[in-house]
Amino acid sequence: MYSVRKYLLLIFLLISFAAIAQPPQGVKWSKDGNYFYQIEDNQIEQIDLNAGALKVIVTKEQLTPAGASTPLAIENFFFANDGSKVLIYTNSKKVWRYNTRGDYWCFDLKDRKLQELGKGMPTSSLMFAKFSPDGKKVAYVSRYNIYVEDLSTGKINALTKDGTRELINGTFDWVYEEEFFCRDGFRWSPDGKKIAYWQMDAKNTKNYLMIDNTDSIYPFTKPVEYPIAGEAPSPFKIGVVNIASIKTTWMNIPTDPVLQSYVPRMEWAANNDELIVQHLNRKQNTSDLMLCNVNNGHSKTIYEEKDSAWIDILPEWDMEYSYGGWDWLDGGKDFLWASEKDGWRHLYKVTRDGKNETLVTTGNYDVMKINAIDEKNNYVYFEASPQNATQKYLYRTTLDGKGNAERISPSNEEGTHDYDISPQAKFALHSFSNYYTPPAFEWIALPSHRFINGNDVNASVNEHSADKSKSNITFFTIKTADNISMDAWMVKPSHFDSTKKYPVVFYVYTEPWGQNVKDEYGIADNALYQGSLADDGYIYISIDNRGTPVPKGREWRKCIYRKIGLINIHDQAMAAKEILKIRFVDTSRIAVWGWSGGGSATLNLMFQYPEIYKTGIAIAAVGNQFTYDNIYQERYMGLPQENKEDYIKGSPITYAKNLKGHLLYIHGTGDDNVHFNNAEMLLNELIKYNKQFQFMEYPNRTHSISEGEGTTLHLHTLYTNFLKQYCPPGAK
Repeated sequence: MYSVRKYLLLIFLLISFAAIAQPPQGVKWSKDGNYFYQIEDNQIEQIDLNAGALKVIVTKEQLTPAGASTPLAIENFFFANDGSKVLIYTNSKKVWRYNTRGDYWCFDLKDRKLQELGKGMPTSSLMFAKFSPDGKKVAYVSRYNIYVEDLSTGKINALTKDGTRELINGTFDWVYEEEFFCRDGFRWSPDGKKIAYWQMDAKNTKNYLMIDNTDSIYPFTKPVEYPIAGEAPSPFKIGVVNIASIKTTWMNIPTDPVLQSYVPRMEWAANNDELIVQHLNRKQNTSDLMLCNVNNGHSKTIYEEKDSAWIDILPEWDMEYSYGGWDWLDGGKDFLWASEKDGWRHLYKVTRDGKNETLVTTGNYDVMKINAIDEKNNYVYFEASPQNATQKYLYRTTLDGKGNAERISPSNEEGTHDYDISPQAKFALHSFSNYYTPPAFEWIALPSHRFINGNDVNASVNEHSADKSKSNITFFTIKTADNISMDAWMVKPSHFDSTKKYPVVFYVYTEPWGQNVKDEYGIADNALYQGSLADDGYIYISIDNRGTPVPKGREWRKCIYRKIGLINIHDQAMAAKEILKIRFVDTSRIAVWGWSGGGSATLNLMFQYPEIYKTGIAIAAVGNQFTYDNIYQERYMGLPQENKEDYIKGSPITYAKNLKGHLLYIHGTGDDNVHFNNAEMLLNELIKYNKQFQFMEYPNRTHSISEGEGTTLHLHTLYTNFLKQYCPPGAK
């Protein structure tokens, strides 16, 4: 019998490194859920989870183009609905964050024919190729236009012809990609006769001009269409193009002519005649679900929701929806929807006309992810953690709202569980870890959670059990003078002596986009520090304040509305004051560091509470909230035209004059996310008040500061040396 366990690590790596190639990634399941597919040695293999048998279904010889000596390097693959053909994605290139453009080849499993798609188009220019429902055609985007290619004839038809960098068809501008996770911008109709797509008009969106000083003797600029807070977003259009006539019908979706609005989600509405879209107003605090008639463009709102702060779209908390999907039930009569309107993120079953809804999940907990819908057996599987916000478990409940949440994850495995569940919820790839247990992986059957390769239930996880007593990480709760309780972890020095005093390094993010305190393996690692903080005698701490996206209910997450830079910073400082009361903490050696939003928090903590934080390292920080993109900043801070003072109060630059400690500020000049002018504005303010600091710019490096020979080692060395110099390690 073939052992599937040997491939668990391979699958885990495929999931973990999804950014390497075009998503969606994860386990490639068969439609019936009995098989999964994987890449091994540039071949595609099929694994039968019932029989434990492996079969090579596409060999590397079959994936070697005529005249070539080596097979295609498979970066991703996608099957046609009937399984007769497979698209091979290869030779990819990065578009902002992910490698979403490349070359596609189609392999026919019946006639063993391999054919290149998009002949005559530039190399590595095709994006989001998808089979038509009948598998006879493939649609893709290239150079801002949508094309359909007939696989039998090789004929390519352009469905749009007006695409440019400023008029984008079938994909998105920078800010939609970054903040709404919108990349794949077109959808086949169920009958394969039409394609619905987004068109973004960025011609009036101002460009950030990034200066390249190193790739040419004469510097040149790189424009990025980037609407900052206060600027109107690029107007959208939703079109439906008929494949035969190549005629587009535009949907009539009302928008504010000045403020504009957003459509972050669009799908076919379980038929060939209607689309369903989520329409958000500019402030992102009103969500309208609309049905659009694709024949005449008429639209109507079927379900409206309002929030006094903002409304999270589904991909913001469940990344599996980043590349599309809508949870239709009862053949399109109902759909599953999430809302925080009762104070917790819960699931509702909503009728197609929006007039009736049923609460599916009940209780004082947040749904953290929708894992699977088993409509045949009336269940939805989801992740939640009702008792401990640092952990995550699999639950299920009935779709009719009459059941109670049933925990599926084993009761003896406390920590973080992840599941990639097959169609019909038959099997799953299960991973588990906690702060002292390295990740363990196993294939399981559902709902029993039975380990399917062997006699011992959960044998794979049990084999990876670890000794909790050997960990020097402690999870605890801090209660501040404001009566706010926050989760935290602490890593104590390796040779800890409670009678001595040690320096503390705080790791922060603090904004609505990051949870630091999770009960999972490696959570307390510091990859920037050369060596071991614990071995060198540092206490390492992280705390999740109010406003972070932890599963503690709507009020916890959204009380930060219009107060980023205030509530989060106050909570962190008040928690730090409690830490400073601990007898083995050296109050004269307190450091803080963070990246991006964490860099902003570092600056604010150093400037607003200089009596606490003596040393800070801020990387790629937003120093001035007016500089950041409109979707993110306005979602959490409102429109600067209406509440400019909140932006000022929350920006680190406002408090730069208060700097007393030792500050190292680091930024890449090629950062297209948090632009380099943040650094120069902050530097000017510090200079104005004669505040001494250290500054390091990395030429042409992006937000990750990872490009270029020697960059990573240099950054790590800089970080480590500065910390050791100004916050010396070791006991006193």
